[in-house]
Amino acid sequence: MEETGAIDFCALERELQAAVAADEKYQRENDAKFRAIHQKVASYEEFRDIVLASHLKPLEKKDKMGKKKILWNSYATHANGKQDREMELAQGWDGLPETSADFYRYWRRCLKSGQEKYQFLFQLGGKGLGRIFQADVGFGLLGEFLVVLAKHACREDREAVLQILQSLSGTKRFGLNVALLSQVEKDSCRDLFGKLQSMGRNCGADGLPEGTAEADTAALQEEENEAEREIPLRGAGQRKEADDKLIKELVKCYLVS
Repeated sequence: MEETGAIDFCALERELQAAVAADEKYQRENDAKFRAIHQKVASYEEFRDIVLASHLKPLEKKDKMGKKKILWNSYATHANGKQDREMELAQGWDGLPETSADFYRYWRRCLKSGQEKYQFLFQLGGKGLGRIFQADVGFGLLGEFLVVLAKHACREDREAVLQILQSLSGTKRFGLNVALLSQVEKDSCRDLFGKLQSMGRNCGADGLPEGTAEADTAALQEEENEAEREIPLRGAGQRKEADDKLIKELVKCYLVS
């Protein structure tokens, strides 16, 4: 039997353990969110602390601390620490994520720069993100998305960014995620919509930036071939009008003041 046909069961087991751990983490933090809401916490920071500490457990009788031996809860034991390190090594990726747990793991551990994260969001697009986050956008992710999009969005990607924002606005508990945005994330959200609106104003009916050589050339061609281009221009104008209408709707959804 050829070695290339052999199945690496150890790698499969590590990958399964990583997926199970990611799912448990997601469920644990989701439960913590609801507990924090019922407790009526006084601030966003307090809410975040409750979620981030959701993995902690009360000490039991078997947990003890002495001069020679310190035994904390199971989360901090050496065995679990080793398991966590093994999970870190099992994060090689083939293709795009299919679940929110896969996305969260890849987003946290494999993407190092804001540009990498932006390209990843752009690659998935609005449809891909909507499929992955059918149940809920993970805690803190929406704010991170807005920060990344605000910093790296460009005119050529305007339509794709709008589709991403529209898709995220249709996820469950979206209103709660927006309400829990930090001030920095709210500012990024405001800046992002400002950029999108500015991009729309600075484009002519053909979608090119006004005042550029490309726009001037397009204007000359329009004068020479006005009759032939009447229908395409009308379509471009309708598309721009639809984008402007979509932005107004999204501004309300994202509570941009």
